[in-house]
Amino acid sequence: MNSEEIKEERNRLLRSFIVPVAFMAICWIVKGVEEVFDLDFSFLGIKPLQVDGLPGIMCFHFLHGSWSHLLANTLPIIVLGACLYYFYKPIATKIWLLLMFSTGLLTWCGARGGIHIGASALIYGLAFFLMLSGFIRRNKSLVIVSFLVIFLYGSLVWGLYPKYAIENHISWEGHLAGFVMGIILAIFYKNEGPQREKRDDTDDDDDDLDDENPYWDVPEPPKEELTQPRYFRH
Repeated sequence: MNSEEIKEERNRLLRSFIVPVAFMAICWIVKGVEEVFDLDFSFLGIKPLQVDGLPGIMCFHFLHGSWSHLLANTLPIIVLGACLYYFYKPIATKIWLLLMFSTGLLTWCGARGGIHIGASALIYGLAFFLMLSGFIRRNKSLVIVSFLVIFLYGSLVWGLYPKYAIENHISWEGHLAGFVMGIILAIFYKNEGPQREKRDDTDDDDDDLDDENPYWDVPEPPKEELTQPRYFRH
């Protein structure tokens, strides 16, 4: 890589953090406003099957019950979001917005009663999209990303277990929505964005077609030369 390519790659990496960092910045600002002014925005969360809970379909991602809840979601959103925007840039914004809306809608439609808040549904959607997409596309770089996400966030599967989630006051329904939509979007958009690297199957022998004197085109020696005895020095 020359200096220009290195610079461009660095800029590409930095740009991949813009959306996830901006998203989490909003989450931190919202939580800060709640603390400073002694407010509670949880009423904007998802209230399943209730009309006044419809705004929560998009808003619930930005709301968190505590600083520890917010802190636990911050790094995964930034890491997984940056991976999405770095490796799947052509479809990244589309996937991000679809995951936000669809996970909220599924949670509103099928979650148990109460108020559901937090960005973990988006985390699950991003994680399982990245896990599956690499294997579906059979792109070496993306497969490595899939294995990396599995290594870092494979333990997310525990959040899909209802008993464990309920005991820890976790919205397993939101997690399940992220899991389902991550897989669906990985399959649905498998032909968009980066694809399998094409192999160069061109036979090297084909280059001989362009040779000025390919080996098969060498003229045979005259017959009389073939009949002459050959002498070798020892």
